[in-house]
Amino acid sequence: MHNLPEITSLDALSLNYDVFLIDQFGVLRDGEAAYPGAIDALAKLKAKGSKIVILSNSGRSGAYNAERLVTLGFSARSFDYFVTSGDVASSLLKSVDSFLPGKRPSRIFTISSGQDNSLANALDCQSVSSAADADLIIISGSETERISLDSYREILRPAASRGIPCVCTNPDRHKLLNGDIFPSAGALAEIYEDMGGLVTMIGKPYRQIYEYAIAVVGSPPLRSVVAIGDSLGHDIAGARSFGLNSALTRTGVHAHLSESQLFSQMESERIFPNYILPAFVMEGSFKGGRPGTAFR
Repeated sequence: MHNLPEITSLDALSLNYDVFLIDQFGVLRDGEAAYPGAIDALAKLKAKGSKIVILSNSGRSGAYNAERLVTLGFSARSFDYFVTSGDVASSLLKSVDSFLPGKRPSRIFTISSGQDNSLANALDCQSVSSAADADLIIISGSETERISLDSYREILRPAASRGIPCVCTNPDRHKLLNGDIFPSAGALAEIYEDMGGLVTMIGKPYRQIYEYAIAVVGSPPLRSVVAIGDSLGHDIAGARSFGLNSALTRTGVHAHLSESQLFSQMESERIFPNYILPAFVMEGSFKGGRPGTAFR
């Protein structure tokens, strides 16, 4: 039987780790607002001398996401770097032969939220309005709150049938929006694969984003780094695969699960964090147990 994760606090983690890789959505904020206590907790963690990298599965750049955090009340001085899967994708696709052997793409069809074509622009490619006209598909986000999965399937079908390669810059299968959970870009990438399309995933839980983040922060020993996230399948699985310790917050995509349901999911998926954080707060009450006790 796997060792039970320990219920802990940010205070305790700051005594044992120098570098924090912290997820954005589901940890610091929901789709629209900061979680209670998160703004203060991030500032206090930074004030303790921790190196902080916000590590997000977002198709948009770290600079864009950092500005969004600031508009929600977070201080730009409360983190050192903001790394997104979009940043990593942009870096990797500029040496495109490693992903897409053959000619460099020139016409990109992007599925995103808010009609974001920033990756196509960064690659100096033409953005096209139909998947049928593209030689590369980018899936960086979704608008599944208003567009059905069946509709996305039909939008993507012409490219999948032609064998057009796809890069998904946000592997998250679910997203939080106004307290509700909707399918995200990763779910659309799965649809593309189901239709026979070839998809390259960039972001958590895949290795490239961790290599990028660790390099950005100066390549510290992995034992000095802890990753904090809300998703077993992305944040925790990715951290463990890369050799990092991890903490799962009880906010975000698994917040609706009881402790026993969450533990059952851990067992069935064989994905276990080292720690459980009831929430991203520096102090406060801890539901389900006291810091230092085993979670279950």
